[in-house]
Amino acid sequence: MSGRFPGAPDLDAYWANLRDGVCTLTDFTEAELLADGADPAELRGAEHVPAKGFLADADRFEAELFGFNRTEAAALDPQHRLLLETAWAAIEDAGHDPLAVPGRTGVYVGGSPTEHMLAAHTDRRLAASIGAMQIRILTDREFLAPWISYRLGLQGPSLTVQTACSTSLTAVHLAAQALLLGECDTALAGGVSVDTVRRQGYVHYAGGIFSADGRCRPFDERAGGTVPGSGVGVVVLRRLSDALADGDPVRAVLRGSALTNDGATKVGFTAPGVEQQTAAIVEAWSAAGLAPSAAQYVETHGTATELGDRIELAAATAAFAPPADDSRGDTGTGIGIGSVKSNIGHLDAAAGVASCIKAVLMLEHATLAPTVNVSRPHPDLRMDATPFHVVDSARPWPLPADGVRRAGVSSLGIGGTNVHVVLEQAPEITRLNAPAPTPDVRLRHLLPLSAHTETALRSVAARLATALRAPGGPCLADTAYTLRTGRTPMDVRAYVLAEDPAEAAERLTALAEGGALDDGGEAPAPDPDGLRGLGELWLKGGSVPWPETPAEGRRVSLPTYPFAGESFGSLTLARGPEPELQEALPG
Repeated sequence: MSGRFPGAPDLDAYWANLRDGVCTLTDFTEAELLADGADPAELRGAEHVPAKGFLADADRFEAELFGFNRTEAAALDPQHRLLLETAWAAIEDAGHDPLAVPGRTGVYVGGSPTEHMLAAHTDRRLAASIGAMQIRILTDREFLAPWISYRLGLQGPSLTVQTACSTSLTAVHLAAQALLLGECDTALAGGVSVDTVRRQGYVHYAGGIFSADGRCRPFDERAGGTVPGSGVGVVVLRRLSDALADGDPVRAVLRGSALTNDGATKVGFTAPGVEQQTAAIVEAWSAAGLAPSAAQYVETHGTATELGDRIELAAATAAFAPPADDSRGDTGTGIGIGSVKSNIGHLDAAAGVASCIKAVLMLEHATLAPTVNVSRPHPDLRMDATPFHVVDSARPWPLPADGVRRAGVSSLGIGGTNVHVVLEQAPEITRLNAPAPTPDVRLRHLLPLSAHTETALRSVAARLATALRAPGGPCLADTAYTLRTGRTPMDVRAYVLAEDPAEAAERLTALAEGGALDDGGEAPAPDPDGLRGLGELWLKGGSVPWPETPAEGRRVSLPTYPFAGESFGSLTLARGPEPELQEALPG
């Protein structure tokens, strides 16, 4: 999986923020807002809130890597750019070459409305330059999935999903169903929401969904609404049997999911409903073959609105309350709940996948991450009469009696589309058919590196060195195997030869700090295993016949490509009438 969220350019930073209870909502200064084009009169309004879950560098893009020229890249909506790069990184995290994913691969993603798209469709000069049809296919949300399929050569189903705030978790559900039906063998699922790349606050309206003070406090006595945010996330799904058979890295298991709509059983179109939220939860856990009370944690939609929190808690209580004869699987402490919106804001179409990735990271680290900005439960929610407690501090995730940690994730869309997924910790995977070398033998491994630019290559080396030095880092055989089979060969290349992770990290660091790209990290020496010769062939850009050795590894999660393209900006809506129309307007 891969994602970029407010205050987190990658998932390592995302997890660190979640674990440490960091609120990454940004409070903008007036100077920042004015510099990015804010209306001074709006800033002076009493209800203007200068805060957002801001996504840094959302205007940058590795255009050439994805086959776009400069004109196309500038017209391409930033959401498309970010989703392409995140899909690439997610496939790499799964240990596969993004341009050579095996089998039929489906794409299920969605996005939000954007200022760039609206501005593009009203820009007559742009239309005259590239044509109205080109503007549409480069900016419209309906082409988010097809662009990924086209640029990565993926031939499975390709669906752009739209269910408002529940879009990206609905995409996960649809992708899982497609895998179960055999429509594809691998599926990418997720969403993106970048309404604008500019620093921008919002206007608080009494009775609306947005907070008056720029903070989101789900289920708290001070809850007053949510805060808008931007982000992108993609997960890679496969049938578990296929993943285990192919030696894929498994981060979590999706046991079941379900999708419902409130229909007319609510007070208004934008209001949530209890009955069908409950049904989505019960159906998802039934699909998983489990009772909802087997959950130890639920990542809620949690917008911190008065109506939303009350109805979501009522629906969850109806679903998760254990039967009278249920001894519970959560060590008797109740089910923890939380909402990542307290950290990063409400990511609209990307909200569900942000929650899903949070839950996966908690399962991986056996740690419950806190909901921030909260103090005491809202008294009207009567939390003590529910099976839940808000997780307000980081804590170890106790292992339940059956030895499996499990979480539910809910996402609710305006219009009534409710989705719930059941996640559980990954099974213990042992390496098969890969006998370890005898203690008195140290095998050399060749780590092939490549990137689009030399700067990116040195960044690849630095990030890989860090990963190899980390506690519990990958073994060298697995690292070498993943680099050979799970990365797209690019033009700028280097290689490192080493016998253990520490030696590899040392040589990678030297490379990152400006060392030569063509020496393999050591002076010329005898080449009894032929690896140096293969490394030189790699440097020349040839097709390398990588050997299958007794130390053949398996795919592992390694640092993904360090995207750092130039800024292609974003189109913005003009303030006031277009200049050529001003003379025709009454004065």
